[in-house]
Amino acid sequence: MTKPSCVGIDLFAGAGGLSLGLANAGFDMKMGIEIEKYSAGTLQKNNPHQKVITANICNLSPLMVLKKNGLKPKEIDLIAGGPPCQGFSKSNMRSRHIGNPLNEMYLEYFRFVKDIKPEIFLFENVAGLTLLPYGQRFKEIKAIGEKMGYKIQAEIVDSQNCGVPQQRKRVLIIGTKSKIDNILMCDKKPLITVKNAIDDLPVVENGNNTDELPYKKSSGLTKYQKIMRKNCGKTVRNNIVTKNSDLILERYKHIPEGGNWRAIPPHLMKNYSNPQNCHGWIYYRLKQDHPSVVISNFRKNMLIHPTQDRGLTVREAARLQSFPDNYIFYGTKESQQQMVANAVPPLMAEKIGKKLIEIL
Repeated sequence: MTKPSCVGIDLFAGAGGLSLGLANAGFDMKMGIEIEKYSAGTLQKNNPHQKVITANICNLSPLMVLKKNGLKPKEIDLIAGGPPCQGFSKSNMRSRHIGNPLNEMYLEYFRFVKDIKPEIFLFENVAGLTLLPYGQRFKEIKAIGEKMGYKIQAEIVDSQNCGVPQQRKRVLIIGTKSKIDNILMCDKKPLITVKNAIDDLPVVENGNNTDELPYKKSSGLTKYQKIMRKNCGKTVRNNIVTKNSDLILERYKHIPEGGNWRAIPPHLMKNYSNPQNCHGWIYYRLKQDHPSVVISNFRKNMLIHPTQDRGLTVREAARLQSFPDNYIFYGTKESQQQMVANAVPPLMAEKIGKKLIEIL
């Protein structure tokens, strides 16, 4: 039997994908901590009952920040969070190295766990954390949790198996005070395709800067689209898209669904000193009838709409991340794009949250 109210806090909360999913699972998310102002503002405006602290977590005392916000350590059942992962991610090769200082932020996460002593902690990160040369760091993280008296379970979960229309592998490390077997074990569901996720959204031009637009007229909505549009009217926000140059648009024309920069004629790639250094998600055109590839930095990677020669809108990317349409992103265009890309898919977080709440 679950407690009447299971209370959680979210560290490195971003725009709120993890908080939203956990709240939908039944957690009362009392607090979120996020350093980036636009992400913190988005989290606060979409979750007015959650206290959002815009600050560098390194400068915060865990017990003092609880006290200032009317909370006591014994009230906190769950600490969740995903410390910065640039050093472990395949999506950003420039910052992917073991000496990246952001790799040490997991110590700040466990500083909160140590002082507050929640019943459960949920540590979320990129799957690359488990691979060499980062595997030792993965072992260290589990060992820290064990030293604090927690029973540790870890699993790599792919969001497409949690009802999200996107291939996105994340490692989840869960610590519980009592031994619980098979907390995670995501059940595979019928996969949601890009077409079934976004083809009801507004048709926009390259560089569209109109935020709110009417939905595209449709003869019928998919189950996923109905879920995303629940409690929404006839319009949807966050339809902005990067304006690409004529050269980039010309490159797009040569790329079929599932193709990438390799399909672009060499004479259109002369400004790249060595195109062979481009990774496979650069100039990748999404496949209509498959889940999306990972939504990392979809502006810099220039992910291409499956049927239109343009990049993705913020709302299309949010749909592929499983954010509902009434979850609005605030800030500059670039900040909106980045916060969507950085987020935990809410539907994946909800699925995990439901399993966690069963043991409280």
